[in-house]
Amino acid sequence: MEGTVKSKILDADGIRRAVTRISHEIVEKNKGTDKLVLVGIRRRGVPLAQRIQQYIEEFEGVKVPLGILDITLYRDDLSTIDIHPVVHETDIPVSIEGKAVILIDDVLYTGRTARAALDATMDIGRPDRIQLAVLVDRGHRELPIRADYVGKNLPTSRREIVAVRLKEVDGDEDILLLERDDSYHKS
Repeated sequence: MEGTVKSKILDADGIRRAVTRISHEIVEKNKGTDKLVLVGIRRRGVPLAQRIQQYIEEFEGVKVPLGILDITLYRDDLSTIDIHPVVHETDIPVSIEGKAVILIDDVLYTGRTARAALDATMDIGRPDRIQLAVLVDRGHRELPIRADYVGKNLPTSRREIVAVRLKEVDGDEDILLLERDDSYHKS
């Protein structure tokens, strides 16, 4: 980790409750599941999208289409990250034309990832609307972007790091608030 643990924000049960609530809110706000497409933003947005899909199927009896979005080439800081960025596959198995696309990510911070996801989505097709669901909104927006669905609002300082750990990616399941080590530099 890139810092010292200050506190545990949510444990596995807290994450489950937040994702369950987001799932219900998505169905309620969209008046059902008709024309919904869930799209997980790589990396941790994908398992969150899979969980939302599972919860919606459990309480609505409908398996909402699920896609995976890689935003690597849409990042505005691409040239500062790596000369040879690793690009993963984007897989949206259904047409998004005229659909309600729900972009799903773990943390909303500056808004730049969400902006890149919007650009990537619009290159794929023209949905009726795009909504954003995040597990944590930590503030500090640099762009005029807000989430439609938030699991946890967590006011932070820029010196702090929100570490979301999901069992599918990290083996652990929690959200930690870290104090950035002095040796850590934001890229």
